[in-house]
Amino acid sequence: MNLPDILSVPLVKQRIREALAEDLGPKKLDITTFPLVPKGKQATANLVARADCVLAGGPVAQAVFKEVDRRLYVSRCVEDGAALRAGDVVLSVAGSARSILVAERTALNFIQRMTGVASLTCRYVAEANNPDVAVLDTRKTTPTLRMFEKYSVLCGGGTNHRMGLHDRAMLKDNHLAYWAENNDSGLCGAVQAVRNKYPDRLVELEVDTIEQLREALPSKPDWVLLDNMSPLVLRECVKLCDGVCKTEASGGITLDTIREIAKSGVDAISVGALTHSAPAVDLALDWV
Repeated sequence: MNLPDILSVPLVKQRIREALAEDLGPKKLDITTFPLVPKGKQATANLVARADCVLAGGPVAQAVFKEVDRRLYVSRCVEDGAALRAGDVVLSVAGSARSILVAERTALNFIQRMTGVASLTCRYVAEANNPDVAVLDTRKTTPTLRMFEKYSVLCGGGTNHRMGLHDRAMLKDNHLAYWAENNDSGLCGAVQAVRNKYPDRLVELEVDTIEQLREALPSKPDWVLLDNMSPLVLRECVKLCDGVCKTEASGGITLDTIREIAKSGVDAISVGALTHSAPAVDLALDWV
């Protein structure tokens, strides 16, 4: 699996520092560990999966330990994207027992959340059972943690949609309702207005009905988002879009419905649940 280097994103290391500061407070205190663990005490611990999962966040957890104490030796045993069984060791850390305990919860918070997203994404991709259909994430992410969660989607075999408002235009229902109240050029005029302002960006248009789609297609958007449509209607829309634009199915997609939707011929299926509803996976740090 060819994954990007998540630690190369400047905001990632900033978020790690912020998370540690949140835990330690302004005076950088661990008032449990410091009285109980001698300053020079050395120890080794393993970060272990307690459940079957797909790993995401190994480099982030490693970076947390190194941010607390550069002298810690952290060895990752498996790569992100790997399928783990309960009991598998994810990484091993050796050095100051104090430093290990200070970093423990922050490292776990990141890796448990990220592994949860990756594991749920993997289930959706497997259930779709169609390599020609991309399973996309959305902007329904935890504020300030989007880069972590979207990276985790990649670890689970999914595909990133736009990162934010800045990199792809998405004309959704509220945009179009406002446009219709203030302009008489219809959906095609809305698409063209965006293209005129940002000619180098992809333009995606949300439609709810076949009639809306027929109205919009002369503007040749790059993508159309087919919202809350049945597989039967999706098939008809895919035919209309053939040779014109790519198609994305969206709206209330579940593990029970994704396979039939994937059979409709759409290019992609977006699932907000990948990030907004993924449960954390149980991982723990055990002394060796």
